[in-house]
Amino acid sequence: MAKRTSIFSQVAELEMSGNAGALCMVISSKGSTPRRAGAKMIVYHDGSIAGTVGGGELENRVRRAALESIKNGRPVTLSYRMTDTKRGDPGICGGQVEVYVEPILPAPTIVVIGGGHVGKAVSHLAKWLGYRVVVSDDRPEFCTRKANPDADLLLPIPVQDIPKKLAITPHTFIVLTTRGVDVDVEGLPVLIESPAAYIGVIGSRKRWATTVSKLLSAGISKNALKRIHSPIGININAETPEEIAVSILAEIILVQNGGSGKPLKAPTIIK
Repeated sequence: MAKRTSIFSQVAELEMSGNAGALCMVISSKGSTPRRAGAKMIVYHDGSIAGTVGGGELENRVRRAALESIKNGRPVTLSYRMTDTKRGDPGICGGQVEVYVEPILPAPTIVVIGGGHVGKAVSHLAKWLGYRVVVSDDRPEFCTRKANPDADLLLPIPVQDIPKKLAITPHTFIVLTTRGVDVDVEGLPVLIESPAAYIGVIGSRKRWATTVSKLLSAGISKNALKRIHSPIGININAETPEEIAVSILAEIILVQNGGSGKPLKAPTIIK
């Protein structure tokens, strides 16, 4: 007989995998319902499930709500009456049920592509801010523990191979601090296809214009290119690698938290 795996061990596996999901638990049931309080189900980021909270339309609605919870990062309590499908209820058992949905989200990951001076500064600041840090560079000497001591994972591989070695999720932020246009043009197409929350490319406006021209010629659409932030960062007239890192991380935090980027100073307070 196969060993039964508990929901909690599956939650632990989910957290260790670096992927997103949601734990759904029946917290209250009255009358006749498909499952009683304590029934649990995991909804994975791809929509697959483990366990059950009752099956049928009830479970389908909980699954959809869980996927939305994974997307927005907020827990939710769902309440259903099970009496009249014509009224929109998910069943006719006759009872009432409440399901609590808790999103399980991976630690946000910053992938720094290019392990030079700016990449090293971005990695250091990102680690200090609590991100999981991945550093990749196809030049092995720039992708070592000595060169980038703040990296949680080192990937000394070409840019286009990164998705083969790393799960890129909506909680992944990609920063290209590469050595030139050719590297960006070679690697960006596969990154654009990923669900990354942010893709930023370092360089001047002229460099980015050259990159765009080459990518368009390679068949990448204008709409796809619009999701890329380049020149990267917020304008603080940064010059040093450390200042540039602050500019880049400020933009990432703005995207992550939905900020405005406007100064907080309130000049009307002083008259």
